[in-house]
Amino acid sequence: MSRIGKRPIAVPKGVTANVDGQTVSAKGPKGELKFVVNDEVLVKMEDGAVAVEPKDQSKDARSKWGMSRTQIQNIFDGVSNGFERKLEITGVGYRAAMQGKNLQLALGFSHDVVYEAPEGVTIAVPKPTEIVISGTDKQVVGQTASEIRAYRPPEPYKGKGVRYANERILRKEGKKK
Repeated sequence: MSRIGKRPIAVPKGVTANVDGQTVSAKGPKGELKFVVNDEVLVKMEDGAVAVEPKDQSKDARSKWGMSRTQIQNIFDGVSNGFERKLEITGVGYRAAMQGKNLQLALGFSHDVVYEAPEGVTIAVPKPTEIVISGTDKQVVGQTASEIRAYRPPEPYKGKGVRYANERILRKEGKKK
């Protein structure tokens, strides 16, 4: 039994939600998002809240039940508050700068890496060693942060590279004489 899936999703203030068959759409101050729920899960609007339940008690339906509820919750959070990921750059000469709408990264390569922000994502560089990625869709924000981090992931000896703000790097001891 999914403990996450049992709870109904309350629609936040300032957000209008609509359930049309298997499609859940939400419109709020930050924008508009839609999610198409899997056919093995039923979605209903009850008393200003969205309820999710499996069509039957098969393992496949029950496994998609909690995930569908979480996706709908993320849509409501995204259109009301938005999502944000912070990246930190560590290393001598490693820095980031905005070049119009593109992110320009100097990460120790012979060339600068230019990253073009996807639709619906805003990238800001408050400091040359800090990148803030924000948007309404949690998946797209996380994917963007992951792609930027993948250019130079943190290495275990000195910790140089691009990492998430809350990430801890397990450090290794270097060679001994």
